[in-house]
Amino acid sequence: MDRVQLSQTLNFSRIVYGMWRIGDDTDTSTAHVQAKINACLDQGITTFDQADIYGGYVAEAILGEALKADTGLRAKMEIVTKCDIVAPMGRYADAPVKYYDTSRAHIMSSIENSLRDMAIDHIDLLLIHRPDPFMDHHETGAALDEAVKSGKVGAVGVSNFRPYDWDLLQSAMKTQLVTNQIEISLGEINPFTNGDMAFHQRHGHHLMAWSPLGGGGLMSGSDKLHAVMDELAATHGVDRAAIAVAFLLAHPAGILPVMGTNNLDRIKKISDATNVSLDRPTWFRLYEAALGHEVA
Repeated sequence: MDRVQLSQTLNFSRIVYGMWRIGDDTDTSTAHVQAKINACLDQGITTFDQADIYGGYVAEAILGEALKADTGLRAKMEIVTKCDIVAPMGRYADAPVKYYDTSRAHIMSSIENSLRDMAIDHIDLLLIHRPDPFMDHHETGAALDEAVKSGKVGAVGVSNFRPYDWDLLQSAMKTQLVTNQIEISLGEINPFTNGDMAFHQRHGHHLMAWSPLGGGGLMSGSDKLHAVMDELAATHGVDRAAIAVAFLLAHPAGILPVMGTNNLDRIKKISDATNVSLDRPTWFRLYEAALGHEVA
């Protein structure tokens, strides 16, 4: 598994395992969670993506139980988590409405909750989960700088930000934001042309791609895109998922796909995508099929 250097101190596996569905699994036992982690580690997937809100604010604690039961696992992992979404459930059951909170108080409280729930002493990467239209960028930026300076957070970034959101927050920070986690897939190709990819590629930022399988939509169907995926999958001896991920891996921007599945057999096959090499014409065959028409 290739590695990607996001900053001087942050080195991730090229493919990331996303834990947003861990709380939805029919089996959330410590043994089963450990089996998922070890299946990833066996493939060289060492980076794990969390968020405080996942599983209704319980996913981090489910991971924490697995880490407490095997104290050697944490040293083999890089852990990403996110904050700023307040939804009326779990610890925020009394919230009157769903909203975003990028205040210093909320960020610091979220960090402490995440450290406690995951039973860890530092977070490798903290992301602001959603752009906050009520954000005081000076307060938010200072809080993120403080979090890194404290040692509780190794690096900081954002999720679902547009370039102008990134620039606003970065303008009030001493610490460099290291990544933006956005939706990119054969089912969501807008970032390739709407300025998101160009902005981050220009600045040398490695994007993280959530929902690289289009929320599962790329795994079912029989249109032209699926036909091309099936043809390439047969050629390379892999499944559709590997082709969809290989499409992202092939891009020169160095995208990090975040793969989320609770199926242990599928987890064991995540790295199949790294064995698929797509040349430029083949990449454009997939892109054209996703567009629904040939490029201009």
